[in-house]
Amino acid sequence: MIPASDITGMILAGGEGRRMGGRDKGLEPFADTPLVEHVSLRLRGHVAELLINANRNLDAYRPYADRVIEDAEGGFQGPLMGIYSGLRAAKTPWLLIAPCDSPALPRDLVARLVEGVRGNDIGVAFDGERLHPVVALIRTELADDLHTALAAGERKIDRWYARHPWCRIDMSDAASAFANLNTNEEKARLEAALKEGAL
Repeated sequence: MIPASDITGMILAGGEGRRMGGRDKGLEPFADTPLVEHVSLRLRGHVAELLINANRNLDAYRPYADRVIEDAEGGFQGPLMGIYSGLRAAKTPWLLIAPCDSPALPRDLVARLVEGVRGNDIGVAFDGERLHPVVALIRTELADDLHTALAAGERKIDRWYARHPWCRIDMSDAASAFANLNTNEEKARLEAALKEGAL
């Protein structure tokens, strides 16, 4: 079993938020607090250090993590660049990633990823219907390989995962926990579900 002291948690908040009018998604209010705070609460206390990968409003993110890191290379190159930046910044053998726009992630997310990875280099959350590649546990020793892939132009997370021993981690009993918010409408719907106790 992987101890918490061997895991760095990282919240991915480095995107452009294009589907939300360019707003910084992680700082969008949700149930009276920023989206990123909900994710931070799922990870704090279960990892050795908590990072946030962000490319703007760095000071606004600092209260929600131990460190805020920017992409290793600029230009909003997507989540794979954010993952690489976290693998490079982590001081532990494992990096656990989660997106800033999934405020209802399982409270035992870290334990479930740890239990499920079982000898693989990468474990990816699976909700019973689809994979969630930005909810994953990854060996940090893969940083150099990811750097090589990025330099070759790779930007697809699933294609890079497929280069390594990986597994899907069944979380089908908590499928609704992986709802993420790309539009104002989705945000309003999830807030309503939260208020009704459906999450």
